[in-house]
Amino acid sequence: MSDGRRLRFAIIGAGMAGVLAAIKLREAGLDDFTIYEKADRLGGTWRENTYPGIACDVPSHLYCYSFALNPDWSRPYSPGAEIETYFERVAREHDVTPRIRFGAEVLTCEWRGGRWHLEITGGLHDEVDVVIAATGVLHHPNLPVIDGLDSFAGASFHSARWEHDVVLDGRRIGIVGTGSTAVQITSAVVGRVAHLSLFQRTAQWIMPQTNPEYSDEERAGFRSDPVALAELHANLSRLFADGFSNAVVDADSPQMAMVQELCRTNLETNVTDPALRERLRPDYRAACKRLIVSPDFYAAIQQSNAELVTDAIERVEPAGVCTVDGRLHELDVLVLATGFKADAFMRPMQLVGRDGVRLDDAWAPRPCAYLSISMTDFPNFFMLNGPNGPVGNFSLIEVAELQMGYILQLIEWLRRGECREITPTRVAMEQFEAERSEAAGHTIWTTGCKSWYLDDRGIPATWPWPFHRFRAEMEAPERALFDARA
Repeated sequence: MSDGRRLRFAIIGAGMAGVLAAIKLREAGLDDFTIYEKADRLGGTWRENTYPGIACDVPSHLYCYSFALNPDWSRPYSPGAEIETYFERVAREHDVTPRIRFGAEVLTCEWRGGRWHLEITGGLHDEVDVVIAATGVLHHPNLPVIDGLDSFAGASFHSARWEHDVVLDGRRIGIVGTGSTAVQITSAVVGRVAHLSLFQRTAQWIMPQTNPEYSDEERAGFRSDPVALAELHANLSRLFADGFSNAVVDADSPQMAMVQELCRTNLETNVTDPALRERLRPDYRAACKRLIVSPDFYAAIQQSNAELVTDAIERVEPAGVCTVDGRLHELDVLVLATGFKADAFMRPMQLVGRDGVRLDDAWAPRPCAYLSISMTDFPNFFMLNGPNGPVGNFSLIEVAELQMGYILQLIEWLRRGECREITPTRVAMEQFEAERSEAAGHTIWTTGCKSWYLDDRGIPATWPWPFHRFRAEMEAPERALFDARA
């Protein structure tokens, strides 16, 4: 990029995308930035989620920055603490950590006089030309509404707020939910507890997965051959895109039929009790909900001290959970593995754009953004992994890298002095959303299930096209689709 106008940046969030944004800004010669992080350390979702068994369901050698490949992953699908350590190391090696202001939550962000004015906890203020929101997708816990929940006498907490001082060994634990988190917790703790009750509202398809440790020789091979490591990353990206990622956007694809058969065979081969097998069998197609991968969930739920509870929860009492059949499930610990508020993004931050337009009004009734990156009425405000982006079918690191490259091209217009404010045109944003909504009807996510992918209309709030289209869109902004004001 050329020399030009000096720009100041605020990056909101020090997770995977915030660290990436800082590194890429500096590479582009844009070094006047501060990262604001509400927590006391970096890491994003891998800092927030520390429950037993947490691991990534994207292959480790793909779930890393393309410029910081890691030869030392312990497994093909690495545990959460290892991923957090990786991000900490990359931030340290790229001198990002000193630029993070921890314990600093951005409360308001208002566009006035051609700049963004930020109010931050602790009475701090900042004034910047560009804001990059790297606040993540799933970070506001979704707490279920259950009568009597506050009356439970034992320890009760959301899976993303795990209380590590609570003893599990030899105790009775209940888990509400059957998503990826609940499945991972079940496998991790069933061998430690006296009894485990898994409260299932909806059965889930489980994709079989093997996850052996890499040997010392394998890791040494990765370290000694950076070219081969880069090829592994590229091959995984291609296989992920050509296989699962592109399959889910075409519900009738042969790849989706293959996924369905793998999941069905996994269930029928590994669950021996016919009654339990049928209670674990979903009544919708595989991958309609976010597909769960696990090497051992079926083995875990068949342990003698494990119980799958399919009667609905009626209420919580001090002694445990009462289901609609009148049974009291006595518990010592209750874990709420009930997911996140997927439409929150950077909220509850108050965002006020051009002419006083508020984000809560712009996003009524639902979040919307052009290419998931930018919004009309909010100049020079860019999001990584924003609304309606590729959250359900790609590696979010690869997505964020491509988006950041696109954003840097928009920033270059500002630096060269070609304009002082950039937003997508209203027509571009509305046309993109109309095309996206229409295409979403052909995806696997609309084939007959309820999931957090679906918005208030029942339309998946995700990228509904193949990965090659996403790559093509990210190559360069089309000038005519942006309102670039001097």
